[in-house]
Amino acid sequence: MVAILAVPAGLIFGSFATVVAHRVPRQESFIAGRSRCPHCGATIAAYDNVPVVSWLMLRGRCRNCDGAIPARYPLTELAMAALFAATVAILGTDNGTELALGLTFCALLVVVTLTDVDRRVIPNAVLGAGAVAAVAIAGIGDPGSLPDRAIAAGAAGGFLLLVALAYPRGMGMGDVKLAAVMGLYLGRAVAPGLVIGFAAGALVGLALIARLGASARKRTVPFGPFLALGGVIALWWGNALVDWYLTTFFNG
Repeated sequence: MVAILAVPAGLIFGSFATVVAHRVPRQESFIAGRSRCPHCGATIAAYDNVPVVSWLMLRGRCRNCDGAIPARYPLTELAMAALFAATVAILGTDNGTELALGLTFCALLVVVTLTDVDRRVIPNAVLGAGAVAAVAIAGIGDPGSLPDRAIAAGAAGGFLLLVALAYPRGMGMGDVKLAAVMGLYLGRAVAPGLVIGFAAGALVGLALIARLGASARKRTVPFGPFLALGGVIALWWGNALVDWYLTTFFNG
């Protein structure tokens, strides 16, 4: 029941995430100012800004100029709703701190994915706000975990920094900072998150090479979404994966 109740919250935060992802890379305020049509600049009325429903009612068109509204807006809202519901269902509600961290982390990863896919950038402002939120939530609810989270952040960020220095064309500093922020949210579970992210990126890279041949090496593929995928899986099952690995290979 709680997971079902998380769906409308996810829809609302998904709508907000699209605003943040659109405005922050353009250095616009995402707090002040009403939403506007990117085609004609007309202010979007509140009744045309209801997550998913308004897009369906308008058939993906602006009421004022009939300009197309990209499908990524309702898809993002639905994706956030699904992430919120799944996070509540998997993590449960017994540990409010972990749940708050998980939901905030999902919102952060959605924004990062949108900006990296659309603009090939992971804004420092988004990562900075995400880091502050992680420290604040953990500091209030579980201050004893902060040292381990800081170590995980340093290790994850340091590892990707080495990768970025060795292969600058394939890894940007935004990815390095994202990995560090992931460490703040996930703690030790960031390790399987990075492994999954690299594995997913490698599979996509191999698929592009198989399809396009040598020319695929010249194409730039944003790595943030792959890290986000690994982050979500690590949020849900990362600690279980770490425990399994330690038990299997190091007798616990």
